[in-house]
Amino acid sequence: MTDSVIQLTNINKSFSGFRVLSNINLTINAGEILCLVGENGCGKSTLIKIISGVYEADDGRITINGRYYPSLIPTDSIKEGIHVIYQDFSVFPNLTVAENIALGTQLVEGGKFIDWRRIREDAARSLELIGVNIDLEEEVGKLSVAQKQIVAISRAILQDARLIIMDEPTTALTQKEIMRLYSIIDNLSKRGIAVIFVSHKLDEVFRISRRIAVIRNGEMVVDERVETFQKEKLVYYMTGQEIEVDPFRYIPKGNESVLRVENLTIDGAFYDVSFELLRGEILGITGQLGSGRTELAKALFGILKTDSGQIFVNGKPVKFRSIRDALAEKIAYVPEDRLTEGLFMNRSVTDNVNAAIVDSMTRLSFLIDERKMVEEAEKQIAGLSVKAPSVDVLANTFSGGNQQRIVMAKWLATRPEILVLNGPTVGVDVKSKSEIHRIVKSLANEGFAVILISDDIGELLTTTNRILVMNSGRLIFETNTAKTDSETLESKITE
Repeated sequence: MTDSVIQLTNINKSFSGFRVLSNINLTINAGEILCLVGENGCGKSTLIKIISGVYEADDGRITINGRYYPSLIPTDSIKEGIHVIYQDFSVFPNLTVAENIALGTQLVEGGKFIDWRRIREDAARSLELIGVNIDLEEEVGKLSVAQKQIVAISRAILQDARLIIMDEPTTALTQKEIMRLYSIIDNLSKRGIAVIFVSHKLDEVFRISRRIAVIRNGEMVVDERVETFQKEKLVYYMTGQEIEVDPFRYIPKGNESVLRVENLTIDGAFYDVSFELLRGEILGITGQLGSGRTELAKALFGILKTDSGQIFVNGKPVKFRSIRDALAEKIAYVPEDRLTEGLFMNRSVTDNVNAAIVDSMTRLSFLIDERKMVEEAEKQIAGLSVKAPSVDVLANTFSGGNQQRIVMAKWLATRPEILVLNGPTVGVDVKSKSEIHRIVKSLANEGFAVILISDDIGELLTTTNRILVMNSGRLIFETNTAKTDSETLESKITE
């Protein structure tokens, strides 16, 4: 008989009369690696919160480790060995690695005194079980994202985890750190610990999973072994549509560079970077986190000041002392974190779209021309296919894909000629990702010059015509996209 950790039978959940989950059936067995996938808003997060006891199902049956729970609360879920590792990891930055891993266990036991020696021993044993060595006395706030994730996993193991749920665990990891995480997950599986892995990145879904379960519109549409899937079939199950992926075809629009960079340097970030960008191109730039790719993007938009080197726009040497200088040269930048750098979350679509051009939206009386702002917002969101009932709706009510398009709309409103896109599809679902790719290709075909910074190799291969690879702040490789493949790119990125 299979050793099941959790069985969900006919689980239903509604909010304010709206059905979010409908008759969900799912069984997770000991040691399984299940990837749970679906578009944003499909019900994945709600299902995870029901499994972890945060939400109570309206009806249905939950059985954990053979025990039936008519209702489930978080403490029940944790006692049964179910742990959710969210993207913030829920660690205490001011405590040490050892304290984060083991202190909670002693507090739950309720002893009168803290056994600090045992805390260090337990923490060391937990780290050893997954084959990782981290300084036990280091404050967690000083650790890398990957190390914080390992601390959260080690804490779960020490608390007798039987099922660990990881929500988008690779979003902020380097390629090398992702490979280590894969190894850790395999190790957990061999120890009999089940893993639910939630991700939008289909390449890693196929790489790490043993089973794939797909939720669409609150229903479980398929739950099968990974071997039965092809990527196109999985996309169809997720979206209900056939989504074709056509590689970008660069159509030359002259041989003169719109942007040329010569020996650009910011000490400690990147060194002697040189490249050119032609009108109508989509130039991909990739590399691990810390390779200098984001600092380069910010230097091209005047956010960071360079120490040496030269930038030329349309053959003219320019010096960016501020964002205003970059805007004057018709450069726009879509940042990698739309929530903190790209949007005013509690403001309307109209306010967000016009944020960078508000000075041009005034009448002679110096009052803002609200009608003109609304017209600009409506024009931009229509052109980018943003699904919005009104431009008065707040940005925080939209899905990730629509939010990203609102950020793009804000910068397209400045009428740029050069677009720098930093991770434009991070955290968006398959359908939105495909739509953003379509938009970027269309802009290039209209004559925009585009730099696309990404660590998604599939995205680079289908959306660019040239690719540059950065490592330790230097450009180490350049290739024509049509003449390379994923294995070559991955090897260069991880050199």
